[in-house]
Amino acid sequence: MPPRFAAKEQKKTHHHYKLIDMGTFGGPQSYLVPGSGQDFVGSSVLAGGGTVAGFADTSVSDPFPNFCFSDCFISHAFRAGRGGSLTDLGTLPGGGSSAPIWITANGLIAGVSENGQTDPLYPGGFPEMRAVLWHQGTILDLGTLPEGGYQSEANALNSAGQVVGTALNTTADADSMAAGNYWYFDVPYGYQERAFLWDRQLGMQDLGTLGGTDAEALFINERGQVVGHSYTGSTPSSLCQYPLLTDSFIWEKHTGMVDLGTLGGTCTEAAGLNQKGQVVGLSNLAGDQSQHAFLWSRGSIHDLGGSLGGSYLGAYGVNENGEAAGYAYRSDNTTFHAVLWKGIGQMTDLGVIGDDQCSYAATLNGSGQVVGSSVSSCTAEDPTFRAFLWEDGMMFDLNNLIPLGSPLYLQVVQSINDRGEVAGQGVDSSGNNHAFLLIPCDENHPGVEGCDYNSVDATTAAQAPVPRYLPNGLQHLPQSRRSNRYQFPRRAGATTGTASQITDANAASWVSGNGINVDALDAVEPSNLAGQGLCSEFGGKLTGRCIRSFVWFCVSKNDPVHCPVGQKARNPQNIQCGPGNVGPGYVEVDASRRCNI
Repeated sequence: MPPRFAAKEQKKTHHHYKLIDMGTFGGPQSYLVPGSGQDFVGSSVLAGGGTVAGFADTSVSDPFPNFCFSDCFISHAFRAGRGGSLTDLGTLPGGGSSAPIWITANGLIAGVSENGQTDPLYPGGFPEMRAVLWHQGTILDLGTLPEGGYQSEANALNSAGQVVGTALNTTADADSMAAGNYWYFDVPYGYQERAFLWDRQLGMQDLGTLGGTDAEALFINERGQVVGHSYTGSTPSSLCQYPLLTDSFIWEKHTGMVDLGTLGGTCTEAAGLNQKGQVVGLSNLAGDQSQHAFLWSRGSIHDLGGSLGGSYLGAYGVNENGEAAGYAYRSDNTTFHAVLWKGIGQMTDLGVIGDDQCSYAATLNGSGQVVGSSVSSCTAEDPTFRAFLWEDGMMFDLNNLIPLGSPLYLQVVQSINDRGEVAGQGVDSSGNNHAFLLIPCDENHPGVEGCDYNSVDATTAAQAPVPRYLPNGLQHLPQSRRSNRYQFPRRAGATTGTASQITDANAASWVSGNGINVDALDAVEPSNLAGQGLCSEFGGKLTGRCIRSFVWFCVSKNDPVHCPVGQKARNPQNIQCGPGNVGPGYVEVDASRRCNI
């Protein structure tokens, strides 16, 4: 047999993985921060050596019960290696909870920590959150902007210790990008959000904007290039993720902030950056009725092309070869599949596992291995999520590649490094979320204790097994501002509420039982989604918003006529506005008050 056919025959098997359940610090759950992360910039949760950064519950109740950090237990950031032993990274003095958002190859970790103080600009005892840097067992408070403010968040860093993120100042801003107060989805904050770069020499520096009032820095590579989002002016928009027209930028020391441009529409959202300075994301086309994935490289923005028949495509991750992974909607504009772009116009449909309806790719590594989730139903109340790995033309259910009787059912993948190690999240038999690490049992990982080096039939591994543990719809990720930005397919027409939409003087103190702000949810409003909704409520009072659930997402709009602001909710209930593991979760409504949307 010719060698090329023999090699193809060998691909009918796949190796196993060793599963490491990260466990907790005595509480019920542990988490990895969702986000587009690849090893080329240190990865948001997984470094090249197999080191994972996440956060886990303690057994102690959250000291801010009205603003629970995650699930109303104090949670601490952790670092863990392939052995699975958690190192508690701690918090700032006096602080309750902390979480890492980015880890570099040389072990630097950036994230957030409470400092035990309350924000004087926010009513109700809202905790101050600070951007922090962990280095060699110590935690450093990166502070806030020179002009003042009480909140900051580190979103990424490089191995030189340059940290980027966002911070709030004290300038009132009814259209603030801070629609959710950093780690929490509450009412809009109402103060300007600014992109920052921090280093040890100059401290926290405001990077400016593209002409508007607000900006946020999301990524930095080893060259010091910074990528993020910014308002371009004061023009309102119901089509962008934020209240005003928004573009994406790349910042460099010698050029400052440069607009990446658009594909003809009004909004461009960057979602990934590599070491070459290439950026991927999603951008509206002319007319804002459709949205395509883009690649920005060497000063120009390019439509990545391809189609599965639908109007909406987006790229979440990019590797050093310029390959991108994300999602594409099908012709019904309801279902979507994970896709891979090998180049401009070279899109591959990665499919789904078994009979699942939807899938999305979270990221990919330098070898072109793609990871993400396949989902049983795009409309069911509690769809089943299956973590997948795609390579060499086949999608594998990762649950079929771990030992039988494993303690977790693997649902969501956050990252894969260039050694093929995978970090994500699953559920145990009680429905609790646990972070996990998968170690390949292959030739690159010889002699790993507990590894099964026998091969798995590839056809079997691609099938959808019956879940060992069904996901509990009441268990979901804490509502990080990053959680819906990179891990959930969005469509043109997304809107967020603004402080100017809150007409009741006490609206800022209305907090739902799970800390979710209806006005901070992404909402989509294509014409075929019109129908009947329910009035949203916080703390037993109507907010003036009408919400309609499509399980995977919610459509929302102002409707003070049918949902009078401040009136008492007659029948408070929860509706689902996203899958339990990756979306905004559950939202409170008044089931007795109907409205049109």
